[in-house]
Amino acid sequence: MIQSRPLGNAPFVLSVLDNAITGVGHTAQETFGEIITLAQLAEKRGFERFWMSEHHAMPGAVTSSPQLMVARLTGETQRIRLGAGGVMLPNHAPLVIAEQFGMLESLAPGRIDLGLGRAPGTDGQTAAALRRRHNANDDFPQQVLELLGFINDDFGQGHPYHDVHAVPGPWLAEQNRVPRPETNPEVWILGSSPYSAQLAGQLGRPYAFALQFGSADVTTAMRLYRENFRPSELLDEPYSLVSVGAIADNDPAEARRQSASSAMAMMRMFQRKPFALLPPDEVEAYPADTHERAILDEWTDRTLHGTATDVAQGLELLHRQTGVNEVMLVVGGHSRRAQSRTVELIADHYGLPSIQEGLPGSTPAAGPQPAGR
Repeated sequence: MIQSRPLGNAPFVLSVLDNAITGVGHTAQETFGEIITLAQLAEKRGFERFWMSEHHAMPGAVTSSPQLMVARLTGETQRIRLGAGGVMLPNHAPLVIAEQFGMLESLAPGRIDLGLGRAPGTDGQTAAALRRRHNANDDFPQQVLELLGFINDDFGQGHPYHDVHAVPGPWLAEQNRVPRPETNPEVWILGSSPYSAQLAGQLGRPYAFALQFGSADVTTAMRLYRENFRPSELLDEPYSLVSVGAIADNDPAEARRQSASSAMAMMRMFQRKPFALLPPDEVEAYPADTHERAILDEWTDRTLHGTATDVAQGLELLHRQTGVNEVMLVVGGHSRRAQSRTVELIADHYGLPSIQEGLPGSTPAAGPQPAGR
């Protein structure tokens, strides 16, 4: 992994996470088309990576399989890194994930990220349907090591999977007498706890902290990641990212309205209702009691919202507190336009260039062009 440098006057590398937010009144088909447009916009404006997340049984977040959307995006972009932020590994067999991301790496060499998390990405009942056993999380470190073994095709003699190979991958190249792939999917550890921070450090992997899920202690997690870091074949030194909800608009009141829509979806989930993003007018008209109002206000303010300057001030404060290399905007709100507007306004605020070379319809440079490298 070659660490990227910030563009423009941003003090950190900038990236985007799209949860495939699908507001009430919008179809999945519309959302997927708009995701393609947003990924192309992020590429054009010089963002480092564009990630999708795994969620299940949520009408407001429609990527149950981010790798399927990433496969489409490999043909719609040419420079930006693409990936899953993340794949909830206990929901899957590590061999299958190694195979799928080997295919993606073949489609877009040097541009694929594989972020691994251990949460189910859904409610308990759906998690039971996905995982079939209640203790799936307990094996997460072993699952990660198994996945890395399949990706690198380096299980030692005597390992039960020594003769099991993920295809595409290094073994395929050996059997077909062609050069080994120069790159593998870049594996990240995701989380929002000391557990994930320590694991990422011990494995020598880049670490992404998901601050959008609550008020977890990100500064302690980053300290533990750095203290536990051991150099690996991927990284000589720690590389960290923090993701945070962000909605920017020239009208700060509209940004707050969009953030409140996301907050209402979270409150509905706490109330064991479907995670659905209601239109802002409907959220404003909701007769919240005192307890509900406190939840709505808290989650509205957990997303950085306001003008581009307001949001940037929050991002820079977070950067000073954590010392991360990279900040990932978790774009949200009921309107997909709110998400593209956020990307444009933050890019403009930091003077990110408008990069035309390598976009669909232009003449690409020879060979694969990894992002920011």
